[in-house]
Amino acid sequence: MPSTPSTPSTSSTTSTTRPAKPPPPPTSSPPKPIPDPETRSLTSGLDDEPLILREDEKQVDWSRSFHGLSSSPFSAEQAAILLEPVDPEDIEIKPDGIIYLPEIKYRRILTRAFGPGGWGLAPRGETIVTSKSVTREYGLVVGGRLVSIARGEQQYFDPEGIPTATEGCKSNALMRCCKDLGIASELWDPRYIRKYMTKYAKETFVEHVVTKKRRKHIMRKDDVIKYPFKEVKMGGTSGAFN
Repeated sequence: MPSTPSTPSTSSTTSTTRPAKPPPPPTSSPPKPIPDPETRSLTSGLDDEPLILREDEKQVDWSRSFHGLSSSPFSAEQAAILLEPVDPEDIEIKPDGIIYLPEIKYRRILTRAFGPGGWGLAPRGETIVTSKSVTREYGLVVGGRLVSIARGEQQYFDPEGIPTATEGCKSNALMRCCKDLGIASELWDPRYIRKYMTKYAKETFVEHVVTKKRRKHIMRKDDVIKYPFKEVKMGGTSGAFN
């Protein structure tokens, strides 16, 4: 009898197929970080060199000119203001015994003598910044002529304090320029200093209320010790300055 075609046998166990994993979402490269604006360390210098004028400029280039230096003396009225004796009440004493005139007093004397706008400080070079101080040279200009040149300096303890130190440097240069005009010249006279200290100064010891450190402190007799210091007795050493 004719044979019937065989049918393919099926396995009793059906093979299981795992569902296909969905394709990973397209990955885009992470956004590039926005760079911070470049910050420049002030300790590398301020890059503030004065503008150099062309030779055909009619304006005076005070960064290198000596225009009018010693060309004529000041009037008798101006000289009287500049040379008048310094008022002892205006003099301050640093804790180490150095006497000085606050820089605002120099400015007031110059303004009295030459009027507001009649004088000014012109930088004669860029600001030099070292690891501990700043320095710059200035010229004192009065009535359109140079009368004195001096270099100012000022210490700083943190780079954040450099801008303030540049102002202190300018004030220091002004004080030194004023020496050439005879302003408060007594403050550099050793005999005047000794007499002033004997009459107006006292020597004492102070203690820091937090650290308890003690040190000698020189001050005016009419001044008081201020926080964070307090006066302490050290075997009778406090009293008049010797």
